[in-house]
Amino acid sequence: MRTLFAIFCTAVTAIAADTGKEAPRPLPRSEGGVGRFVPDLAFTDLNGKAGTLGDFGKQKYLVVAVTSSSCPLSKKFAPTLAKLEEEYGKKDVAFLFVNATKTDKPASAFKGPYVHDADGKLAAALGFTSTSEVVVLDAARTVVYRGAVDDQYGLGYSLDAPKHLYLKPTLDALLAGKPPEVAATTAPGCALDLRKPEAAAVTYHNRISRIVQQNCQECHRPDGVGPFALESYDEVVSHKAMIRKVVEAGTMPPWFAAEPKAKDQPHFLNDRSLSASDKADLLAWLKSDLALGNATDAPLPKMWPTEWLIGKPDAVFQIGKPTEIKATGTMPYQNVTVETNFDEDRWVQAFEVRPTNKAVVHHVLIHVVPKTGIGRLLPGARATTIAASADDERQGYFAAYVPGNSSLVLEAGHARKLPKGATLRFQIHYTPNGEATTDQTRVGFIFAKDPPRFEVKVGAVAQPRISIPPGEGNHKEVGKLRVPTDIVLRSAVPHMHVRGKACKYEITSPDGKTTTTLLDIPRYDFNWQLRYQFAEPVAVAKGSTITFTVWFDNSDKNPANPDPTKTVKWGPQTSDEMHLGYLEYIVDRQSPSAGTTTLHEKPTIPKEGLPIPERFKMLLDKYDTNNDGKLDEKEIDAMPGPLKERVWDFIRSNGN
Repeated sequence: MRTLFAIFCTAVTAIAADTGKEAPRPLPRSEGGVGRFVPDLAFTDLNGKAGTLGDFGKQKYLVVAVTSSSCPLSKKFAPTLAKLEEEYGKKDVAFLFVNATKTDKPASAFKGPYVHDADGKLAAALGFTSTSEVVVLDAARTVVYRGAVDDQYGLGYSLDAPKHLYLKPTLDALLAGKPPEVAATTAPGCALDLRKPEAAAVTYHNRISRIVQQNCQECHRPDGVGPFALESYDEVVSHKAMIRKVVEAGTMPPWFAAEPKAKDQPHFLNDRSLSASDKADLLAWLKSDLALGNATDAPLPKMWPTEWLIGKPDAVFQIGKPTEIKATGTMPYQNVTVETNFDEDRWVQAFEVRPTNKAVVHHVLIHVVPKTGIGRLLPGARATTIAASADDERQGYFAAYVPGNSSLVLEAGHARKLPKGATLRFQIHYTPNGEATTDQTRVGFIFAKDPPRFEVKVGAVAQPRISIPPGEGNHKEVGKLRVPTDIVLRSAVPHMHVRGKACKYEITSPDGKTTTTLLDIPRYDFNWQLRYQFAEPVAVAKGSTITFTVWFDNSDKNPANPDPTKTVKWGPQTSDEMHLGYLEYIVDRQSPSAGTTTLHEKPTIPKEGLPIPERFKMLLDKYDTNNDGKLDEKEIDAMPGPLKERVWDFIRSNGN
């Protein structure tokens, strides 16, 4: 059986190795025009029947597919489109087919209207750039999806079956009242070079409201984490100066990854950056007379869940008592534990972290502590040391919350393991907001019905020996991890504190000849602990090196710096620093090495010079073969002779 790693390597090689081959890839939704208003465009179909897009307003959704009778890719996708039309035509979804190639002699094999758009005006107004592209409109003619049907066919390749479906799951999600997981993609096909439509005057209703709805209202709404709502014209106008300031500065919408510069550099599924056109139109409108426009051009209002985003959880765990948050100043991280008490392992397919007071919760990391915790062999083995703290962090988090990103739903067949009897450790960072209050954060889990094939884990590249000199404005620290086995990466979450300035993840091949940038953040913002999800999982071969480089600003020019005269070391509080490059990765549980696959190299046993608690922590990692969290007589006797004797001597001298 082919391994997951091999499957992904094959896919990456087939698409990327030959520059003449191109497959669809996810785009930022704003770049795909998602959320834009489409005017009530007129057309005449092949049967001579006139109509407009507004004629489809009684249906829930309209799929507009550009096609061509002379483009090979269009012809290959025609049967797929016909099947989708047959299936979803029964579900209140209409289809319109547009041929924008003037010299074509089209003949429709579809049930819906087919338009020969010989002058290209209709296709240009809809923004089509290729003959394999589709657009989905809602009843208010707002673009809710733009991109590919699937990836079965692309430039320079054909597959027996698609690896990724796009249009079908989009329609399923929309009909279920949910946003599509992928809202925009590229659509490789025969390129279209169409005249741009005449620019319509930008107004709040026909343009700005959609930009704000797509990019701001997730947080800026009643009961959202934003400081004010942006659901109406008056609300936007009232905050126009602040909106302009943060958009020009690039701090809103929060997205800090640099644009990928190389073909082999990953793109991101959850890219929330503003496209150049959205940014230009929004800023131009904010500087203008703020035209309201025609209310009939307004988008449908967004409906936001009032309870759990993931649906009703199977289990909910809440910290035992409300945490008191003072009115002013800062607060140290709060660490609160909650017992789960399950008598068997559970597989978590979805989680959501919900503070009861979002206004004061900066972020939450939830760690799982197994029932047989680490370090029970000797007294003091859990002593607080830099290495022990860093090692705990390298084991990764289980669930996380940051404003605008509080939940995660894994694909079918993927889940995270919650060991029986485990304890949840909530690490919560509170930010006082001027009023004394309380919070009692909770987490909800939805369990997989069956044990999954793929386990999703989190590890980290860390450099616990950081030492940031006083006053240094651009101090560099580097952490490296030699990957112990073939892995597949899903996402990256960089974590530093208030002195964090910039960071970069890189992967170097096993032979050391090739280095690829995985994620580059030229301007890190501690206020946004973002998860950067790769558009395609990244296959990493055994023996590769993952490097996480961080630049820190410990100068007095950093307004968030609590003390620029201090040499800063690793520590758990905001006034300390961390150097953590979290990575989420996939383990194939059918692989023979699945039980031991971890993104955490086993350390070598030092001969001399390290504190005893740290030494025994490292011994535990290396020699605890049954993974019960302690060393038994058999495991100690399996150690090399001199080491074994030192361990027994230490145990005897401590009365054990």
